[in-house]
Amino acid sequence: MRTLCASTLIGELLVIGFAGLVAMRTSDLATGTVWAVSGTAMVLCLLLCGMINRPGAVQVGWALQIALILSGLVVPMMYFLGVVFAGLWWASVHFGRKVDEARARFAAQAAEASQPSQA
Repeated sequence: MRTLCASTLIGELLVIGFAGLVAMRTSDLATGTVWAVSGTAMVLCLLLCGMINRPGAVQVGWALQIALILSGLVVPMMYFLGVVFAGLWWASVHFGRKVDEARARFAAQAAEASQPSQA
């Protein structure tokens, strides 16, 4: 799950940075405000990449997805990109967990096969 989620978060980090550039030019918000919000979201994406297996990290990721959708209030294209990244986040979590379960199952089978049988 970690690899899929981290890939999604890195892509999101880049999109947030570009959205910050757009918001800086097209909105009435102060440049400092735009970069305080964008920078915080970008740092959160980066930190979540390393903490994705910790309790609560997936929920923080969902909060980040909601914030990304809501950033459409400032940069309208972010409504669309936020929904796209929310879908990617769901897929990363859903299929990442399935991959982790399969890996654990295969590891257990390999460990079982490597033990000498007692007959």
